Amino acid sequence: MKNRVINTTVLIFVMMVATSCKKFLDTKPTDFLAPLTYFNTKEQLEYGIASVYDILQNGNLYGNNLLHMYALEADEGFHSRTSPASGPHIYDFTASNTYTTNYWSILYQGIGRANLLLENVNKNEAIDVSIRNKIRGEALFLRGYFHFLLAQNFGGVPLILKTVTSPFDVEKPRATLKETYDQIVKDMTEAEGLVADIREIGFGGRVSKSAVRGILARVYLNMAGYPLNETARYEDARFWAKKVMDDGAAAHSLNPSFANVFINYAQDKYDVSESIWEVEFKGNGGDAFAETGLVGYQNGPGSTNPLTGIALGVIRATADFYQKFAAGDLRRDWTIASFTYAATGESGTKNYITSTSRQQLYLRHSAKYRREYETVLPKSSSAGPINYALLRFSDVLLMFAEAENEVNGPTQDAIEAVNKIRKRAWSTGIKTISITNGGTGYTTTSLPIITFSGGNGSQASAVAVVNGTTKKVTGITFVKDAVIGQLNGKDYTSAPTVAITGGAGTGATATATIYTEDDYKLTALETGSPEAFRNLIRDERSRELGFESLRKSDLIRWGIFLQRMEDIRTVMTAEIATNQYFYTRPYVNVKEKNLLWPIPEKELALNRALEQNPDWK
Repeated sequence: MKNRVINTTVLIFVMMVATSCKKFLDTKPTDFLAPLTYFNTKEQLEYGIASVYDILQNGNLYGNNLLHMYALEADEGFHSRTSPASGPHIYDFTASNTYTTNYWSILYQGIGRANLLLENVNKNEAIDVSIRNKIRGEALFLRGYFHFLLAQNFGGVPLILKTVTSPFDVEKPRATLKETYDQIVKDMTEAEGLVADIREIGFGGRVSKSAVRGILARVYLNMAGYPLNETARYEDARFWAKKVMDDGAAAHSLNPSFANVFINYAQDKYDVSESIWEVEFKGNGGDAFAETGLVGYQNGPGSTNPLTGIALGVIRATADFYQKFAAGDLRRDWTIASFTYAATGESGTKNYITSTSRQQLYLRHSAKYRREYETVLPKSSSAGPINYALLRFSDVLLMFAEAENEVNGPTQDAIEAVNKIRKRAWSTGIKTISITNGGTGYTTTSLPIITFSGGNGSQASAVAVVNGTTKKVTGITFVKDAVIGQLNGKDYTSAPTVAITGGAGTGATATATIYTEDDYKLTALETGSPEAFRNLIRDERSRELGFESLRKSDLIRWGIFLQRMEDIRTVMTAEIATNQYFYTRPYVNVKEKNLLWPIPEKELALNRALEQNPDWK
């Protein structure tokens, strides 16, 4: 059962004159509940806040377009379909583009709903003050978050802080970017003292103190970087991230399994230790209470098998992103598909990819959100119940490490925060197998059996490779696995004994090594200076948070977005196959003006006080 925020019927009870500064005002509305007669009960306040949360699930945000149409993957991946032929996904669009116009519009609609609720939340003082305070805090935070999304993509925007009640109130100029961020901080800081603790809430779909604190850290990191470059804000980012980390009551920690974080999102399971804030979806569209999204359908591995779940496989990874992961990093084959789904068979039937050539790497799909794990049956042909991550504890640890490094350098606390994430990410299985004696008399038609014993580990599974000419065992390969890449076992504390038995031959022997702390822990070279540690964190954020809609904004605030896009263009145009030329479109098209989106042409016409971003005039 999904939480009450989206289980409750969402009531659209407000005139939408404030949603995107549109100049219309129906003086005799017939399709909404007027504030004069509403917000009188606890239930009505809950309906009101549900309508604000509902914006997050909208198709112009996390319900669809934000998953694939806004090129937020940057150097991690790209929109791999030939259509649409223009749009923000390939940095080829104008101020009249529907996607960016709708993005602006839906966020202002959310701001309008939050404002109406804020103006009426204390209308009935007989409602318990703690209830009113929590709802007020959530509305304040969401208003701030919607302004934050606008600021990241458009720069300074009109600050709408009260319900628009007259068509003459819509001509509002843009605030500066500094003023916009200051208001975001004001709303979120006030909200932090009002919203509930995450353990009291019990799920990640509602705004908690931990969510507010973590997003405030993100906001301050954006302020510290380009274009504001308020470097003093690193201290604020460090403060808020540390507050999440030090909250003993919230007791945040990493899920022991990186893959299980995302399996939980598909199976409606909550883990507030790791997943601090998430957009919730529900059902399969088969009943009136469904609140479905296209998570997995748009941004998961492609599939034509209805039992697995139909998925378009829109986003593919760059070869550079794939090769950021070291051997033993289990995040790689969960983040980037090591397989293709079979067209038939039971749910999750796969064909494993064997080639790792640079050219072939561009064919691999983003894979964090996999429809095979959905438990709501039957699976719809598109929309489903998979939740989408907005803030995870690993992100908080990385934000702390980044801010700490900028303030104090690569301290032990900063290094330990990153090592916690890397430890969770790393294999505890067998690292290598070396053939010490190839034996004699082996054939390819009667392979020997490989077994592992000792070392306190388990679940390793491998097959022998035999040279049919020399009749020797020349190698041992692990069985493929969709979650960790290969079944090389887990929890080994010492190297297991490798036994090669059976088959047509005799005498083959081999030895194994295992992954240890030295493989995941940061080296002295990586932590030897603030600059080295800064570069490590930038790569680590990609490895940990890839395809979670954060990469483009990270690269922009670091001031390296255009350089990274040029880097990918250079290698990709040299490596990509001729029939895949359209994969390179975002990297070829991107220009300096794409650091921001244009103010929508429609809004400029409706609000004469608005001014266009300079590079889009």
